[in-house]
Amino acid sequence: MADLSQTNAPIYEALRKFRRMRVVPFDVPGHKRGRGNMELTEFLGEDCMNVDVNSMKPLDNLCHPVSVIKDAEELAAEAFGAANAFFVVGGTTSAVQSMIMYACKEGDKIIMPRNVHRSAINALILTGAVPVYVNPDVNRKLGIALGMSVAQVEQAILDNPDAKAIMVNNPTYYGICSDLKRITELAHAHGMLVLVDEAHGTHFYFGENFPVTAMAAGADCASVSMHKSGGSLTQSSFLLLGKNINADYMRQVINLTQTTSASYLLLSSLDISRKRLALGGREIFAQTVEMAEYARSEINDIGGYYAYSRELVNGDSIFDFDVSKLSIYTLPIGLAGIEVYDLLRDEYDIQIEFGDIGNVLAYISVGDRKRDIERLISALAEIKRRFGKSGSDMLTQEYISPVVAETPRKAFYAQKCSLPLEETSGEVCSEFVMCYPPGIPILAPGELITDEIIEYIKYAKEKGCQMTGTEDINIERLNVLDF
Repeated sequence: MADLSQTNAPIYEALRKFRRMRVVPFDVPGHKRGRGNMELTEFLGEDCMNVDVNSMKPLDNLCHPVSVIKDAEELAAEAFGAANAFFVVGGTTSAVQSMIMYACKEGDKIIMPRNVHRSAINALILTGAVPVYVNPDVNRKLGIALGMSVAQVEQAILDNPDAKAIMVNNPTYYGICSDLKRITELAHAHGMLVLVDEAHGTHFYFGENFPVTAMAAGADCASVSMHKSGGSLTQSSFLLLGKNINADYMRQVINLTQTTSASYLLLSSLDISRKRLALGGREIFAQTVEMAEYARSEINDIGGYYAYSRELVNGDSIFDFDVSKLSIYTLPIGLAGIEVYDLLRDEYDIQIEFGDIGNVLAYISVGDRKRDIERLISALAEIKRRFGKSGSDMLTQEYISPVVAETPRKAFYAQKCSLPLEETSGEVCSEFVMCYPPGIPILAPGELITDEIIEYIKYAKEKGCQMTGTEDINIERLNVLDF
């Protein structure tokens, strides 16, 4: 990489050169540069289909990169301040699972907040690792889970000195950050790795006045969703490594599950987006924050809604807040977040990121325009006027602390039976139940089903949350352990 700088995009440049060569394809994919599937080519465009190609010597191979992909990964590591970076085409789910598979084998303990994305718990099923959950504090007004407090993490370390790693969200879906630097120092003092889910924190690396990044805090690994705030194509992510991680072994771990037919559309989008942020990220995210702050101020002026920000910071379980996140509490206008989400889409043709029981999240990025922000603000004002009502009888609790009765792996693979939802109280669940987004399980395999959880599931269904994870697509029945 000696002659390369952040102005280069090696994969993109190699694809452009390859396209000029007019190579006759007798390899896969079978659409042969789009000629074999004209309807798809008309839909996606010839330029796109021309670079949907197979791994070959001039374009390198993601499983064992030695040329342009290797160069691109080294540029990414430099841009993010990491010792090494890997291109990941299975989404941040794949990156999260690779981190845990690197750190833990069957029976190893890992300390993590319970409000992790389902991908982390899936990794526990795959590895047989044992979770030590730190149940996060909850903001009782907003009903949302917060970060992990340092005292909670320290106690978990003292109670489980044999744990191999600690996992931290930075930030949560709602924009809340734990004291990552202090948690990292604690973990390292006790010989534990620090794995960071930074799915929603790409912009931290390139903007100003954002919460600390995993790499700057000294963490060992971080999974970064470049496609969220970084501008790359959906499903493309980075896995960043600190200096103490064996990068060669990590490559082997990634290759256990990552495709051997990596999409060059995804790879080039990561390459180009990294270049763009490395060269202009500061200005890009300054503009993003400006739009988010404007929207927050205007929405709070409507009344009823509460678009929250750094005023929530308490120095511990909310150590910092991502001000680019437009998280809005909706219950004071008498509507669940999912109801506002549905109304925005169905009545106003506005698609936001998610709505849950009490909150919505509008994802603001440099791709937004001022007039789009104005349209969102106006729609929220109209929704309050047209559909707002009393907030009585609204369920307020977004997060319910679980009771773990069995490890996720054992519960998932155990003998099970199916029961009507109403009859499952007191049983141990063997599958996931979650609203997606955000993809944080209400129930995970191995957790006790309670009356409160059943009420929550029924309420979320009634309000229109998109429920996933269960064998029964209608979630009228749950699989439970059959002792």
